[in-house]
Parts: sequence; C-alpha cells; structure tokens
Amino acid sequence: MMTEANPALDAKAVSVLKALVMDATRKANSGHPGGPMSSADMAYVLFKEFLRFDPSDPQWFNRDRFILSAGHESSLLYGLLHFCDLLEIDDLKAFRQFGSKTPGHPEIELPGVEVTTGPLGQGFAMGVGEAVAEALLRSKLGDETIDHNTFVLASDGDLQEPVALGAASLAGLWGLGKLVVLYDKNEIQLAGPTSRCDCVDYRKVFEGMCWQVLEVDGHDHEAIRTAIAEAKNDPRPTLIIGHTVMAKGTATREGDHETHGAPLPPEEIAATKAKWGLDPEADFQVPEDVLTHFRSHFGFLEAESKKWMRKLVTRRETDSEFDELWNNVTGSRRSLKLRMPEFEDGSSVATRKAWGSCLNEIMHQLPFLAGGSADLDPSNQTAKFREAMGVFCASDHGKRNLSFGVREFPMGAILNGMAAHGGVIPFGATFLVFSDYERNALRMSALQKLPVLHVFTHDSFYVGEDGPTHQPIEHASSLRLIPNMLVFRPADAYETRACLELALTQTERPSCLLLTRQGLPVLAPSSHPSVVEGPARGGYILEDCDGEPEVTIMAAGSEVDLARRTARMLEGRKVRIVSIPSMELFDEQTPEYRNAVLGGGLRVAVEAGSTGLWYKYAGLDGIVYGLDHFGASAPAGELAREYGFTPENLTRIITEKLA
Repeated sequence: MMTEANPALDAKAVSVLKALVMDATRKANSGHPGGPMSSADMAYVLFKEFLRFDPSDPQWFNRDRFILSAGHESSLLYGLLHFCDLLEIDDLKAFRQFGSKTPGHPEIELPGVEVTTGPLGQGFAMGVGEAVAEALLRSKLGDETIDHNTFVLASDGDLQEPVALGAASLAGLWGLGKLVVLYDKNEIQLAGPTSRCDCVDYRKVFEGMCWQVLEVDGHDHEAIRTAIAEAKNDPRPTLIIGHTVMAKGTATREGDHETHGAPLPPEEIAATKAKWGLDPEADFQVPEDVLTHFRSHFGFLEAESKKWMRKLVTRRETDSEFDELWNNVTGSRRSLKLRMPEFEDGSSVATRKAWGSCLNEIMHQLPFLAGGSADLDPSNQTAKFREAMGVFCASDHGKRNLSFGVREFPMGAILNGMAAHGGVIPFGATFLVFSDYERNALRMSALQKLPVLHVFTHDSFYVGEDGPTHQPIEHASSLRLIPNMLVFRPADAYETRACLELALTQTERPSCLLLTRQGLPVLAPSSHPSVVEGPARGGYILEDCDGEPEVTIMAAGSEVDLARRTARMLEGRKVRIVSIPSMELFDEQTPEYRNAVLGGGLRVAVEAGSTGLWYKYAGLDGIVYGLDHFGASAPAGELAREYGFTPENLTRIITEKLA
C-alpha cells in the first residue's frame, strides 16, 4: 500500500465515482450503471493504494497493467482515468458518442487502457498473456528492470465464458504469481440472477487450477486492501472473490438486475446523490478534495518511475549484453533482418515444413520470440522450437515454448495480451479448420492492431483421410474478411519464407499463415526470381509469356502448382501465371499495378476453397474454380481427381471458355 487510508474521504471519493457512472450513462441514455457501482470499491482501492504507474507517462514500461475484463463497466474506468488526470470531464460527458475518447467499451488507443475489452472472458485471458510477457521478460532482464503486476477486474459473465477458464488453467499451471484477478461477484447479469444459469463453486474450481483464492466483502475497503496485499505476496495467481451488491448505494435499486444494462431514471439519480451527501442537482461533480486525496501519492509514483529510468540508463551504459537485449525489447520490428534457410530448387516441401525450417532458423535470432502450438507440435512443426527453447513453466519462466494444450481460443487471446504488453513477439499454431475456435481472438488481434503471428497448417481438402471435419473449405475466405488482418497462403517454401518475413515485420497488423500438409515443388529464386520480392506486393507474375497473355491463371497456395501444370497443357496459348499469396497486400497496390499483373485476356482463378472473393480479380466473365461444398474422407489425390483439381480438368474448362 502506497498511501494512508482516510475512510471518510475514501467513501466520498467512491460516491463521486459512482455518481460519474450514473451521470455518464444517463447523459448517453445508454450504458451499464449497475456493475460499475458494485465494482467501484474494489477498483478504487486498487487504483488509489496499489496500482504502480506514472501519471505523467502512461506508457512507462514497468507500470502495473490493469485490465477491465468486464468491458461493459467502462464508465467506471473512465471515472478512474479522470481521477488519474488522463481524461477530462468533457470526455466523460461524451460517453458513447462518435469520436469521443470514451467509447462504450474500453479501447486500447486511449492512454490508461491496456487492451480493448468487451467480448466477455477475453480481458481475463489477455490478462494472462500480459502476465506471461512480464514473467518471460523478468526472467531474461532481471526483476530490477521488469517487476510489475497484472490486475484484472472480472464479472460473473467473464467467468461463464470458457475462454476465461481455459486461460485460468494455464495461468495456474505456469505459476503466474503477479496476476491478480478481482472478481466482482454480484450474482446479477442482464437476464437476471446468475443462479438461473450457473451453479459453479469458483473457489473450488480455481483452487483446483493451482490458484490462491481469497473471499472478501467487496465493499469493505480494509478487507479489499488486505486481500490485494496478500495476493501480491503469493507465488500463485490469485482470484479475489468480492461479494458485492449490484447498483450498491442507490436509493431504491440495489440488487435490481435491470440496472445492469439501462441508465437510472433522473429521480433515482437525484435521490441517490442526496443519500450520499452530494448535490442532487449537479451533474459530473468532482470536488477538489476528492482529487487532491486521490492524487496525494502521484509525486511518489512519478519519482519511482524516474528512479527506474535512471537505473535502466546506467545498466544499458555499463552492460552491453543487457543493452542488446533491451534493444530487442523496444526496437521496431520493421527493421528486422533475419537469416533464413535455403531450399533445393525443384524438390518437394510442404509449406508447413518450410515454416518449421524457418522457425528453427530464426528462434536463436529473436530472443523474445515466444509461443507454441495447441497440442499439435509435430503437425505444426513447433516441436523443435519446444525442444530447443524449453517449456515455459512455474519453475522456469525463461523458457519460450508455451504448451497451450487443446485451447485454441485461450491461446489466441493470451497471444493478444502478450502483444499488448510489448517486448515479445508472440505466435500460436493449430490446424486451419480450428481457426473457427479462436475466431473472436483473431478479430480482436486485428481490432487492436496487435502484430500477432497466427500459424495455421493443414489448409485445404488435401488433409485427406481426416475427412470434412478437418478439411477447411471456407476458412481462408473467412479470415480474409477480417479488417486489418493479413492472410498469407504461400505457394511454396520460398513464398513461405517471404510471407513469414513480412508477418514478423508488421507493427500494427496481425498475420495468418495458411500452410499445406502436402509437399509442393520449390520455386527457387534461381529459376523464379520474382518469388523473392513479389509476395511483398500481395500478387505478382510468377511465370509469363511473350506479349499480352490470352489467359491469366491466378492462384494461391497449393493451386499455384496446379496453375503451372495447366499452363503447360494449354499448348499454343499465351498463358501467364500469377501467384496471389496475400489478397490484402495485393488490394493495397495501385489499380495500374493490379491490372498490369492480371492482364487483359481471360482471367482464371483457382483455389481449393470458397470461390466468392476471387471474382473481384477474375470478373464475372472469367472463371473461378474452387470448392463450395464440404470435403470427404479419402486420400488427397483421390479427392483432387474427384473434385476436378487436375490440370486436365482445368485445361478442359479453359479451352471450352475460350472456344
């Protein structure tokens, strides 16, 4: 605890905080007042007495992280950020309005907001990711440089989402002792009491997942501060269950589930303010004595931050090895220059194996590259990374392989938290068909502009015998529909290498690598020089004819080889082969470049998946050959023949169209 408690002023400050919640939601005629009012005591004690941050530098690297997993309680966080001098009263008055700093759910762009939350459970899981990044960096850089806590405020609804419990099980396994979750257990949600849908004993559940669990009256400041202090001194992650009352302190609406998602009536707000000794006629009132009391330790916080900075500078000047590590933590990814493996021209290499070869090469060059697979290490080609880098665990946070188990959604959300923390390069891998399981975490990667690397292997019906449950059909197109997401489906080992380099140098976009199980011919730069620079433009001419083409066959991934074999059968025709490993990057090129690449003749697109997106390149007069139905269990070659993914069939279709 950094300050002395003043019960009278603390009680007044909490009342002012709750009044701001009521006023903001009422003025917006939208929002959630009940939950913020039940959480206010726990959040206030945390911010006032425990949270280490620099009020003059919200991005101070060694700050404690606070995550409001219950994102619908954003008005509470905004009130606290006003207390912290990071928001103005006018910002609170603009709650939920277009262009304001105070949107309906917290967004990462606002100083003081660590991650974008809203979809319940993901804030909890991202908090686990923040704690993973802190633990990994602390193990490498020392606790004199990295030593901070991650605090999460979660609601009943958060813990009902399986993504939270999946992440919690990993947090306990990994011994993330600097993770503290404040659970506002008001037992009310939008539809009514939680007893209608939940009978879980969360104490037993979290203790069974190797957490410390403490239970307190969530409105008793002394009990709250004692619990937080105890949590900070335990090597296990801690769940503090705060038993609270929805809309605590209101004149007549305590415990009313309708306060969860609807502003309080003006007369209820006035009566409540009068009950608390505030002016019932005044909106957005923040007495000066409340701010002075809340900010009384700001000088201490700023001095601690400056002291840390001086130590950092001295250490960097006197320890060259540390200075190099720190440059890896804070340097721009855009400047990465990596040594990559070579591949034999004409040999057959699955793109998942090419990724594995690249990973094995770069893992020693990137000391803070960390991640792993969702229980598919050999299939995802991450097994050698695991063996070389070791398994991150409670007894050794310096290892860099994260064994996620069969937890795709928690994996994606944890990676987001790691990226939001900064200093690490996170990646996760699974089968492409299971991208559905982590879909919302992928969306949240893109929404938050987090440069996470998502690796998806086994990318089409060529998975074969595992059948339609494991054969992705619509998944590539589905991922391409996510704004701000880069989706790469490389055609061979060298394109895989190029796409990985592009992904690793991103600073504001996540990337998905879609990789094959089956081998593909290597297109070495000696025979195909455009394979080196072409992928950076999303689409490029891989093989060309003399003059203007009669036919341009465009493809991505394994179907580029099909396009090349088809071109050889179109004897006497001028055929161009275009590889489009990334639609997003290709769409960002000028219209002149795109038209020059695609040519003016018949345009043919082929991909072993959904056809819809390819029409923007082929046009309605062109040909799009794909798969708009589920696959079947059979050897991959048999399926290719059955579904017409052969040069003979494609040649026939093109010839008939030309005729």
